[in-house]
Amino acid sequence: MNNKELGKWGEQVAAKFLQKADFVIIERNYRCGLGEIDLITSAGDQLIFVEVKTRSSSRYGLPGEAVNAKKRLKYFQIATYYVNYKRLYSLSLRFDVIEIMRKADGSYSVNHIPNAF
Repeated sequence: MNNKELGKWGEQVAAKFLQKADFVIIERNYRCGLGEIDLITSAGDQLIFVEVKTRSSSRYGLPGEAVNAKKRLKYFQIATYYVNYKRLYSLSLRFDVIEIMRKADGSYSVNHIPNAF
């Protein structure tokens, strides 16, 4: 499985994980001129922007460590654009990260980090 396939697989796993936890998936791979957010979900009165990071090893650190300050700023900008475009002013915003580690045998672990940044 190449990196692109691994990432798509991870996003599917994350979406199923969130749905089982009663999150509503609003958008998958939302794109605008500023970039992309993997999942936009809601739970109660919160609009949650989710970045999914999938890895097959911890060689370069934990998956969530890849969400650096530059990426966080980009996610804030995309979220602001989305909220303004959809006029979703009454919802509170949250940014989560979901880390997925997939082992060679096909098993995997999911770590959901609410309010990651």
